[in-house]
Amino acid sequence: MIELFKQWDEEFFLWLNSFHADWLDPIMFQMTETVTWIPLYAFLAYKIYIADPKASWWVFGGVMLTILAADQFTSGFLKPLMERLRPCHDPRWEGIMHNYGRCGGLYGFVSSHAANTFGLATFLNLKMKGKIKHLGWLYLYAVVVSYTRIYLGVHYPFDILLGASIGAIIGFISWFFIVFVKREIIKSALK
Repeated sequence: MIELFKQWDEEFFLWLNSFHADWLDPIMFQMTETVTWIPLYAFLAYKIYIADPKASWWVFGGVMLTILAADQFTSGFLKPLMERLRPCHDPRWEGIMHNYGRCGGLYGFVSSHAANTFGLATFLNLKMKGKIKHLGWLYLYAVVVSYTRIYLGVHYPFDILLGASIGAIIGFISWFFIVFVKREIIKSALK
């Protein structure tokens, strides 16, 4: 059963990865780079601060916790544990799949990009609900960044799907942790 699922994942990857255009390659590569999104992060930081200046540091701390936990769990724990080669490192796909730019580390299960972006989207949608409207578009940002990883040939679809799920779970846990800790600190201060 696992082998059949792996085969479907690989076939779906090859199909999705086959849709590329030379003019789009540098754009998709740039969209996967963190530096490209600095204006977005600055805009979010501004909106968070404006929405609640006194409590904004709780949100910034929660974002950092979310990304740190998502990144370390995926890159520091799962990738070395699972040892699934990235498609661009797998000799079976040489000459078959499209890889643009660099390939990245040897292992790709699961996607840290997906975990980080979906974690950020989940945390901010939970924490800033009612304070900043229309943050649901952050999930579109996460989908776009995650898809670039398949397009560029560095992740299989299941790497993305599981990375996104892990990120969303970590975003929820971070939100819960921040809310709980903040509540306990306020409760202690009022005693």
